[in-house]
Amino acid sequence: MIEELILAKYNYWIYVTLMMIGFYAVIAKNNLVKKVIGLNIFSTAIFLFYISIGDVIGGTEPIYIHGEDVVYVNPIPHVLILTGIVVSVSITAVALALIIKIYEEFGTIEEDQILELQS
Repeated sequence: MIEELILAKYNYWIYVTLMMIGFYAVIAKNNLVKKVIGLNIFSTAIFLFYISIGDVIGGTEPIYIHGEDVVYVNPIPHVLILTGIVVSVSITAVALALIIKIYEEFGTIEEDQILELQS
């Protein structure tokens, strides 16, 4: 039971660990760049998780092949992840641009110092 739960699904445990590391970085860190890095780690873990779900044992590419016992891999998760990667890169670029503007305005990228300067 434990062997099946832990050892057979080790990739899912890795993804959950990466998600928690990214979530911790977003929540606990005061540095805005570290928050963006944590967000990227979190999104990468989600991408890896969805790609692993889309895998079919013994599956082949969804190209027309003659035969009755052909099992295809579902291409939809892979396409969605490509779109997600583009969105993630865009979010990172906008976040880093905003961090540059925040640094120019406040002279720091530490969240607690920015909040002190605002009040």
